[in-house]
Amino acid sequence: MSSVPANHRPVNMVFQSYAIFPHLNVKQNIGYSLVQDKLPHAEFDAKVGEMLDLIKLPGYEDRASHELSGGERQRVALARALIRRPKVLLLDEPLGALDKKPREKMQLELRALQRSVGITFVFVTHDQEEALTMSDRVAVMSEGRYLQIDTPNRLYEAPQSREVADFIGTMNFFDARVREILDDKVAIDAGPLGNLTASPGSLAFSTGQSSLVAIRPEKITISSAKPANGNAVQGIIDDTAYLGDRSHFYVRVNGVENPVAVSAQNVDQSHLSSGSHQGEIWLNWSDDAIVLLNAD
Repeated sequence: MSSVPANHRPVNMVFQSYAIFPHLNVKQNIGYSLVQDKLPHAEFDAKVGEMLDLIKLPGYEDRASHELSGGERQRVALARALIRRPKVLLLDEPLGALDKKPREKMQLELRALQRSVGITFVFVTHDQEEALTMSDRVAVMSEGRYLQIDTPNRLYEAPQSREVADFIGTMNFFDARVREILDDKVAIDAGPLGNLTASPGSLAFSTGQSSLVAIRPEKITISSAKPANGNAVQGIIDDTAYLGDRSHFYVRVNGVENPVAVSAQNVDQSHLSSGSHQGEIWLNWSDDAIVLLNAD
């Protein structure tokens, strides 16, 4: 599109600061790009009214900019960008100024809006949960390079590198070495965690190769009794963080440099406390919980 004048390109943008014109009311803000088209008043009003219905602000056309809340300003900026029906809409962290609850509500509304208008949204964000919640595809970038482009589920469950796995959510990493290549599995020596078996996913491994075992905190079960099945290792709870619906535990395991992060629902955790004696705490996980990565 470099040869096409900027005002003729079928793209539009919603700014992080919304960039609402302070001297114009809601109707004038939303219809700003239509002024040069010199539409009849009835057609102009109809298009603006359609946008107000779309963003769920009917009756707001005469409101002044300073009378709008943060969420309402965001909606007006969105309507102003959508009124010309661009083929691609770029949203530059448009929810960054909202508090947690309005932000979560707007995430769902934006997702529903994108589906209803059928326009491609390119949504720029540093919030990982926001990216996973809203997207069909996510691109993780670092230093100008794409590290992985995938669906939210694949990006979280099957990262292709340590950098992606470490960036998206929380991940525990353990040094390991490949012992044997089996039919559809890889046998690995994970040091303090013992001998494990994992799926190689889409990555290639060879016998003797250095690798990484990666496990999400929520895929590890914590208990005071040794589990009967699965992989298990003993540890001592170093610290805990209560988050309401769940708790985060940080467990010291002999031979592992960093505490192992565990996330558990708060059903009954009364038997778990910081500083428990060695042998009272067990960590347990299945082979399916393991993501095997190349060490480099």
